[in-house]
Amino acid sequence: MFTLNCKGRLLVVDKPVVMGIINCTPDSFFAGSRRTATNSILYQAEKMIKEGAAIIDIGGQSSRPGSAMIGPDEELKRIIPAIAEINRQFPEVYISVDSFYALVAREAVAAGACIVNDISAGQIDSEMITTVAELSVPYVLMHMQGTPLTMQQNPEYDDVAREVLDFFIDKSAEFKRKGINDIIIDPGFGFGKTIEHNFEILRKLEIFKC
Repeated sequence: MFTLNCKGRLLVVDKPVVMGIINCTPDSFFAGSRRTATNSILYQAEKMIKEGAAIIDIGGQSSRPGSAMIGPDEELKRIIPAIAEINRQFPEVYISVDSFYALVAREAVAAGACIVNDISAGQIDSEMITTVAELSVPYVLMHMQGTPLTMQQNPEYDDVAREVLDFFIDKSAEFKRKGINDIIIDPGFGFGKTIEHNFEILRKLEIFKC
């Protein structure tokens, strides 16, 4: 069991936690997660909460293989209204913002998000880690080889599970030194990994336990 401090609200994790994903984009990998109209976003959030979701993750740009990045201004336009409205309508739910931009993370937290989910591990925006430390919110640290544009172009590892674990050990230590107290690790299934790599990590998930 562990506890996450989400902007003064404690999320006690003593069993698997359900996260619902809403992508405020026209081009995300899974079409069923795409929502752009406010009514549709709220309907989906309510449905997920009723089905047991404790966290709603809101993203504003696609990270599907081969996708190109959009800028933070466009991402803000897509997600901030959604985060603010979900926070107003469903104050009991924890909102996670899926972004690798520090500016987006800061504005999202101001609008009601309390977790930052960064697929790039702070490697796209150099200000992300110091920003999350200043915000004092939990941080989802994900492993990805390359960027969404390049990640599935022949990813290679000598020992994928060991290399991902070493990445988490190094990054977690670095980020804690910089002031991030709550870190959640995400092996990044499908992000810079072949099907074989994914199954190898799945078989060895036990090694990622704290």
